Amino acid sequence: MSNELLNALNLLKSKKWVDLTHSFDQDSPRFFMFEAAKFQTLFDYKDGFFAQQFTFPGQYGTHIDAPCHFVQGKRYLHELELKELVLPLIVIDQSQRAKQDPNFAFSREDVLDFEKQHGQIEAGTFVALRTDWSHRWPSQEAMDNKDTEGNNQIPGWGMDALTFLFEERGIKAIGHETFDTDSAQDFRRNNALQGEYYVLEQDTYQIELMTNLDKLPTRGAVIFNLVAKPNNASGFPVRSFAILP
Repeated sequence: MSNELLNALNLLKSKKWVDLTHSFDQDSPRFFMFEAAKFQTLFDYKDGFFAQQFTFPGQYGTHIDAPCHFVQGKRYLHELELKELVLPLIVIDQSQRAKQDPNFAFSREDVLDFEKQHGQIEAGTFVALRTDWSHRWPSQEAMDNKDTEGNNQIPGWGMDALTFLFEERGIKAIGHETFDTDSAQDFRRNNALQGEYYVLEQDTYQIELMTNLDKLPTRGAVIFNLVAKPNNASGFPVRSFAILP
């Protein structure tokens, strides 16, 4: 191994690393159309070794959505390139707003307001929407945040913000702390997850149910999204983490 590569590794290890991933089990919050995970012990130490079988949807816990999750003909999970999974990270903090208005959709104007304060969002970045929704984990009730009529109240990305970020700013991928890209209100209004479809239509990925975004700087960190490589998968639980500058 070259000195240059070793020096880069030593530099990375000297920095602070932040786990962006929830641990999960059969009791963890999940999308309403999915069944709970099942963990089964196949062999115990009395058999000479400990082995388990896991049953869960690909979109479970902190997970990656591959482009084909919504868009037929787009790439499967195993077709994503390794270098796509490691990107400069920008965190947009909307946590106070989420406390006051859990139904908001982050807009193009919100992006421009962010840029006035923090500078233009660079191309090729991973942009994460911080709402501190992850603080509600591991309560399904708190994550759903239903109103008196039984409707979820959950914030999300607005379509105008997503089109601006991908088409005008040239970002690579997004992430958020909620179950879906779209706000729950937009999902009900459109009867579809239009924002999620749009993101995956760009033939890129997104990370959902992230955590610890409140421990990251606005910019300067790098995100790593480590994931298993099942063939022809639409998504899978991911181990995402960030290295701080």
